[in-house]
Amino acid sequence: MRVASTAHTAQPWLIHEITPDFRMEDVWALPTPGGPDDFPLLLALLENNSFPDDGPVAARLLWRLRWKLGALLRLDRRATGLDTRVPSLRTRLPAELRDKSVATQRSGSPFTTLYQLPNEYAGEIANRTMHGVVHLGWVPDDTGGTGPTGGTGGWHGQMAVLVKPNGALGAAYMALIKPFRHLIIYPAMLRSFERRWQDQREHGAAPSVAE
Repeated sequence: MRVASTAHTAQPWLIHEITPDFRMEDVWALPTPGGPDDFPLLLALLENNSFPDDGPVAARLLWRLRWKLGALLRLDRRATGLDTRVPSLRTRLPAELRDKSVATQRSGSPFTTLYQLPNEYAGEIANRTMHGVVHLGWVPDDTGGTGPTGGTGGWHGQMAVLVKPNGALGAAYMALIKPFRHLIIYPAMLRSFERRWQDQREHGAAPSVAE
């Protein structure tokens, strides 16, 4: 479910230090109830992501339409991406983290890993319209009142999306896709997370995640 931006900003995340010029787009409580040490299981779901293939038809069509239009309008060319149009946020990381982290793309994800810590992960993407960050964190249910299923006392994942639009084109693009993200894409993505999380918990440990 979507939650207030303070659910993200109140946490002592590293991401706050490296994205002061980005705007908060969304914060979502993920339907992934667990214990304090279950963040690696959430990252394993990200590593083995099956969305949008396991989503409803509308979500699959919108997802594929975005990439087809991106190719047609040349939104995702190398010249408009990371370290070309904009420098990677890796340059803003603390030296010790920048030296040991590796910029990689998780399977099936358009995001490049920015960093991974014991309780948070950040990935970034850039194209002709914006420079964006997806942030995953692991928080107690009583942060902001309750967990994603209404209970307290456990832990769950939290996802935040931060963006820096590229001028008027970027601002218009983000405004255009906002209702589709909120009404179709994100709800379908969260249902996918919930199904796979429950299956993972019922059938044993998830695949290991490289640190």
